[in-house]
Amino acid sequence: MVDVAGLLETGADETLNSLTYTRYEVQRASRESLKKIQLEKLNRMLEVVLPVNRYYQEHFGCRHLQLNSIDEWDQLPVSQKSDWLSDELDGVAIHHSFETSSYRRYHRTSGTKGRPMVILDTEEDWNWWTNTWQYVLDACSIDAKDRIFMAFSFGPFIGFWSAHDACLRRGCMVIPGGGMSTIARIDLIDVAKPTVLFGTPSYALHLAQEALARGKPLSNSSIKKVFVAGEPGGSIPSVRKNLEELYQSEVIDHAGATEIGPWGFGSRDGKAIHIIESEFIAEYLPIEKNQDYQLNPEWRELVLTSLGRTGAPVLRYRTGDIVHPVWDASNSETNFVRLEGGILGRADDMFVIRGVNVFPSSIEAVVREFDAVREFRIMLVKNGSLDDLRLNIESTTDVSKALEESLQVQLGLRIPVELVPLGSLPPTEGKSRRIVRS
Repeated sequence: MVDVAGLLETGADETLNSLTYTRYEVQRASRESLKKIQLEKLNRMLEVVLPVNRYYQEHFGCRHLQLNSIDEWDQLPVSQKSDWLSDELDGVAIHHSFETSSYRRYHRTSGTKGRPMVILDTEEDWNWWTNTWQYVLDACSIDAKDRIFMAFSFGPFIGFWSAHDACLRRGCMVIPGGGMSTIARIDLIDVAKPTVLFGTPSYALHLAQEALARGKPLSNSSIKKVFVAGEPGGSIPSVRKNLEELYQSEVIDHAGATEIGPWGFGSRDGKAIHIIESEFIAEYLPIEKNQDYQLNPEWRELVLTSLGRTGAPVLRYRTGDIVHPVWDASNSETNFVRLEGGILGRADDMFVIRGVNVFPSSIEAVVREFDAVREFRIMLVKNGSLDDLRLNIESTTDVSKALEESLQVQLGLRIPVELVPLGSLPPTEGKSRRIVRS
């Protein structure tokens, strides 16, 4: 194993090319050494995948490919989710490498933008998932003494399945909260004494608000860390602030996807997400310009390649996530690229309303500044040939006028806000579906 002290003092991280580095070492490697690690892993991946994977044989136009430099990678075509959708009844994505008998894990995407897509993993690929998760758990300072409460249903949506297995591998006690009501979960937290809560940002907020309303504030519970993923929120300042106050705990963000893997972990300052560049190659496509709107010129669409998943290979995959990459490690404990603000939005989620581009995450950032708001829903409606927005909110007090004014000031749009009865907008523990089109 590499001499860590010598590596950090001299910068002589060329030894990382052997792939015998530790997680600690690779996060402090130079950009050049990271590229060499990625190139070696990518060539190994291509050597296994291309001879057997029909999708990539047709997509790349070859059965054998080895690169001399990672900089050659962007010359190959990209893929996107619509390319992988199958017409077969089983819904299994068409980019898998092996026969079905080779796989051990079955998961489905959430289907937020269409019908669910089935993704399968071999035992080796699942080991890669749980190994990669160890970077995320390192960032959270989770160790074997922690007791993890999983506040999600154990269905085919991948949710925190991989996190569950990664925590077990680390030696943690894992407390499953699947198939339980919110009230039952509050009671179980009181009895089982978990130190870490795993859930989506919206459900973590709902859980804490419900507990507070029942006189069992989770700020007094055993929970010391709140780990959120599955949707934007953990890197949105107002959402993060609410969670920190409700739980009196540290909040950690994470980014991943069923079809990609656990690709990112929250920065220590809570303002960004780092890509695990030892396991993923990140590229950044310019966002297509449209005469109807203007975006921050530093924003890009994220393209990812997974470097350890041969059974369902992810090679130059357009995620649809809009990000702001920064390569300044001065504010971080890692040299992995930093995505300021986390996931800023999705290319397919953006609305253009009266010439102003708006992301759902931007609306949520304003809404969560109002502590009284419990739930909200964005209504996208047609006004002639144009799109228009309205907002429904559940709130313990009527803050609709104040919220309208805040949206006007911060987003430059007048968005009508309607107060609806408490409980009329049921929350979900998975990805929240807060956008209704009519």
